Amino acid sequence: MPDYDVSAALDTDYYSVFADLPAEDRAHWERARSFSDEALPQMNEYWDRAEYPLHLVKRMGELNLLADGIEVPGLEPMSPLAAGLVNMEISRGDGSLGTVVAVQGGLALRSIAFHGSAEQKERWLGPLARGEELGSFALTEPDHGSDSVSLETTARLVGDEWVLDGEKKWIGNGASGGVTVVWARDEEGNVRGFLVEQDAPGYEAEVIEGKGSLRAIHQARIRLEGVRIPQANVLPGAKTFKDTSKVLVATRLGVAWSALGHATAAYEAAVNYAGQRVQFGKPLAKFQLVQDRLAQMLAELTSMQLHCVHLARLDAEGRMQPTQASMAKYHNTRKARAIASTARDLLGGNGILLENHVVRHMMDIESIHTYEGTESVQALLIGRDVTGMSAFA
Repeated sequence: MPDYDVSAALDTDYYSVFADLPAEDRAHWERARSFSDEALPQMNEYWDRAEYPLHLVKRMGELNLLADGIEVPGLEPMSPLAAGLVNMEISRGDGSLGTVVAVQGGLALRSIAFHGSAEQKERWLGPLARGEELGSFALTEPDHGSDSVSLETTARLVGDEWVLDGEKKWIGNGASGGVTVVWARDEEGNVRGFLVEQDAPGYEAEVIEGKGSLRAIHQARIRLEGVRIPQANVLPGAKTFKDTSKVLVATRLGVAWSALGHATAAYEAAVNYAGQRVQFGKPLAKFQLVQDRLAQMLAELTSMQLHCVHLARLDAEGRMQPTQASMAKYHNTRKARAIASTARDLLGGNGILLENHVVRHMMDIESIHTYEGTESVQALLIGRDVTGMSAFA
């Protein structure tokens, strides 16, 4: 048994940001809370062993927690705010599971919903949203991360089939079975999307080992060698990198919500611990320095909540700009890092124990701080918008 119980949810909402949620949105959040309570006792062991709990992915699908706000026939619709709350809550429990939502719903499902044909949507949207099939999104390459627009994977039309060649890296679900949305350049230099089933000849993927972050979801390195794709598997709505970017912008706000979930877990663990840990004859919570740190963390957490809720409303109204999503991601992952670091320090030596959760969140935040556009890239996108001048090469 752990010496301290720091995992109790405290529903931190100092500014009453979530006080007047529509009943439908709150119902989605409560369902995600129930799932997190179910999953959390299992996640430290999966994280420690670097094993992927696929049964929990299936469970999220059964509970309609994977759609990330995408409308899927037969499933209850989810507003942008509800999708954010679900993302936040699952990430509050565990970052690997939060990343499943980002990959399965945010990237793979959204790519097909935005750019797929009617037949592709009928085939894939339901199974992906219900967790019956796994989906991945293969854009990043070994030599092209932040400059993903420079991708080198090629697509050649040979007869009535497309032939794909190239490599991808850091692809969530890329070696777990299912379908991969592969982004490649055609012979005219256009960026196109292709639905590649992972058992296709020439598709080879291996799980990346040795990660210190998001250890309970598998990312893959993929090699595509003469993979033949029928015309029916080409996303007809994706013709340029701008079409790819539409998917990325939508998921960027999801990363901001995920960061909020991580930060909430770290902050609430610190509050719980401060009330239980006794030093020098009194609880840590009675020390002025500890109260000052908790106040700083709460101020940062509250600012993260405001970013997320305001942008979710703009998104619902169709008024969210791409650089606003960049600002939310830029702000929230930075603040999440700071909150987790302070929480880890406040817990002292107990802060590095998986049983107290903080170090797992601290390490997982490092991944979300990087993926969907690094801090530096987000800053340059915002800077270009502010100044009207591009600092990109």
